[in-house]
Amino acid sequence: MYMLMLILADCSCLDTLLDAWEEIGIRGITIVESTGIQRRRVQRARVPLRFDFEALLQPDQQGHYTLFAIVADEEMARRGLTTAESVLGGLDEPDTGVLAAWPLALVKGVPSPQLPEERS
Repeated sequence: MYMLMLILADCSCLDTLLDAWEEIGIRGITIVESTGIQRRRVQRARVPLRFDFEALLQPDQQGHYTLFAIVADEEMARRGLTTAESVLGGLDEPDTGVLAAWPLALVKGVPSPQLPEERS
């Protein structure tokens, strides 16, 4: 099994990406609101307002989402990458996202994935 992690820079693409991943069989996706060091530094440099109306006008500038999913194998992790790039564009481009996948030595509490021929 593999852990698939995607830091999504464009929050407006979230639902499209989730639908695309579910369509290829990636399920049980955990979504965490997050921010990076560069965005944090920009936010700290702003003069804070009692009521941050700017945040209401520009919600995409506040942070991003980090998605986690456990997938069956490296092949499914690569399919997740290909699908993410079909939705977001090439991840080598700025302000798209960052994807990483790594093998898991131990997994407990996750149902065994269906084999490809068992999927409906």
